[in-house]
Amino acid sequence: MARPRLCLYAPIVSKGTYRHDQRPAPAIPQGVASQRVADILAERILSGDLAPGARIKQDELAEELATSRIPVRDALRILEARGLVTMRANAGARVTSLTRRDLEVSYEIRERIEPLLLADSVPHLTDADVADLRDVMERNARTTDVDEAIALGREFHWITYRRHSVPLLAQIVERVWDTTQSYRRAYMKLAMAAPHSEAGRTHDVEHQLLYEAVAKGEVETAQAALVMHIRRTRSGLLRYGHLLSDGAMPIPLT
Repeated sequence: MARPRLCLYAPIVSKGTYRHDQRPAPAIPQGVASQRVADILAERILSGDLAPGARIKQDELAEELATSRIPVRDALRILEARGLVTMRANAGARVTSLTRRDLEVSYEIRERIEPLLLADSVPHLTDADVADLRDVMERNARTTDVDEAIALGREFHWITYRRHSVPLLAQIVERVWDTTQSYRRAYMKLAMAAPHSEAGRTHDVEHQLLYEAVAKGEVETAQAALVMHIRRTRSGLLRYGHLLSDGAMPIPLT
């Protein structure tokens, strides 16, 4: 089933002539143009269209988006700060790829920081938040599409963090989620395709445990369920890292 495309930007009108009674469209401020390009690239990276290690050619991208190289260069710097792009002198820009150790450390960070974010949020979640959480959990349990499962899984966790008051922690968590998403998608695709696989069922049970603890306001129980969930995902990623090619780069064993 073809996944729906998320449009993050307005269509760009190509340059051309205009009648004498028409005025040219106002120029887009450079900062706005840069953010638009950054949004387009981020969506392509997070959706898997640009794989880890893929080269990003600034000239080709500028031509495709009918813009100059300046917004493209600025957009790459924005994405470098988010950890999605790696810039190297004389080597250009590439989608960030992770080593096995990078991936391991990323999930260790999640194990330590996300429980803090969860604990800050849970006491302030509303009944509407809990209802949203249940709805997303149930939809996630029914889906058989990997990309939908990735999006719903991410939404599920961020609903539990919705009422946090520590943006610094949230920024760290979001960065780690972004930089590991390509590998998480490849692992989920592998797990969901395997016959008689229990990975999907285990994932659903873990979400159910987390949901029940959050709904009851049991912070420590929710933290324990979250750590178990993150740790199991990390183990799976590391165990099958050599298979996570998905048309992209396997995890280097360094």
